[in-house]
Amino acid sequence: MKTVIKGLAITLLLLFQLVSPPQLSAQNTVVFTLEEAISYALQNNPDAKNAALELLASKAIIRQNLASGLPQINGTLDFTYNAAIPVIFLPNIEGTPFFDPNNSADVVELRFGVDFQSGLGVRVDQMIFDGSYFVGLKAAKTLNILTAFDKEKAEIDVRETIKKAYFTVLVNDERRRIFEVNLERVETLLRETEALYEAGFVEKIDVSRTKVQRNNLKTELDKIVAATAISVEVLKLQMGLPTDYILEVAETIRDFNNLAEVTELLTADMTRRVELDQLKTNMDLTRLDLKNNQIQYMPNLNAFLTYNRSGASLALPELYRNDWFTAAFIGFNLSIPIFDGFSKAARIQQNRVQLRQLENQQNFLKRSFEVEVYQAKVNLRNSVASLQLQAENMELALEVFEMAKIKFQEGVGSNLEVVDADSALKEAETNYFAALYDALIAKVDLEKALGLL
Repeated sequence: MKTVIKGLAITLLLLFQLVSPPQLSAQNTVVFTLEEAISYALQNNPDAKNAALELLASKAIIRQNLASGLPQINGTLDFTYNAAIPVIFLPNIEGTPFFDPNNSADVVELRFGVDFQSGLGVRVDQMIFDGSYFVGLKAAKTLNILTAFDKEKAEIDVRETIKKAYFTVLVNDERRRIFEVNLERVETLLRETEALYEAGFVEKIDVSRTKVQRNNLKTELDKIVAATAISVEVLKLQMGLPTDYILEVAETIRDFNNLAEVTELLTADMTRRVELDQLKTNMDLTRLDLKNNQIQYMPNLNAFLTYNRSGASLALPELYRNDWFTAAFIGFNLSIPIFDGFSKAARIQQNRVQLRQLENQQNFLKRSFEVEVYQAKVNLRNSVASLQLQAENMELALEVFEMAKIKFQEGVGSNLEVVDADSALKEAETNYFAALYDALIAKVDLEKALGLL
């Protein structure tokens, strides 16, 4: 009896778990530092994944080009039923092998063929010399190098995107925290103002003015909370994180407030830019294309081997019982280009023009990178200076608010001064966070310009 009751209890417990609403498990909440977010994105961001797949595809192209220089072996098996054997006409003249005196016509019709035929064959083709083949092998390897640079460029773009998205989350989260403190401060002011109104020390308009300020802060806070949630979703999208996961950041904006690192960046020189490597590799590919067009003036030599077995019969059952006969051929094919209407010459000229264009682009790119580094350093230097000023303004605005509040509480100041001071503080905080975001983005831009991402 106890066993039955125990089994029933277990069954009811399982049914309760099945019909209960699903609870979000702890494993669906993930916490990432910036470096962890970048590492995850490099494995799961669609652009990074596609770049890695493209690298695999380029390796397959190398194997494909290599295979064209190896022996090409093909087998054939055929079966033919001659439903109507073709007729050949020969002159019906006396003295010829097929003269028929009983035929009054001047021609004799003869059928050459049998009802059933079958054959089995193997053909081997081997390239002996083809200049385009060797150039193609080198071009495939160069393409693989270019694809590797493309993958590196995609990873740099992912790092830049993740850093900017991560910093957006941190700035919004810090803004939310500050506005919550502001709202708590105004809520306290409202309670004190209401108490003073009840005691008859202030007017009703002072209470209303403070309530308006409190309601405005609530509205702003709701917008900031929504902006924070949106920035988190954007970060998840850029990382390639599934939408059913809850993402939390493990760091705060203070973890990235390193002036020594900023100073080091401002004195650093540009290192390596992968864009220049991409362009140089494209120039190598164009040179190989030029070489390929030039080498096509040379002849091509190929060898072949064919081996066939064939049989025939008037009746199908006897087709594979009769004797079969062998045929074999060995030879080579030499193709000598003579005149193509100046097509190769036109392609060669086009390659030379493309090389000159790429050289011009290379020179311009080098110069533009120098300007980009200069501009990024100026922007970061100005952003840091602006951030320091806005931080000072925010501290001063907070002091003004506290002083106005104390004067109001002691009866020597007005509620209007407190509200104005709070508005000025909110504006100073908004300016500070805008400057903070600009400084973080300018830092990322400089890292990219210097080739440090």
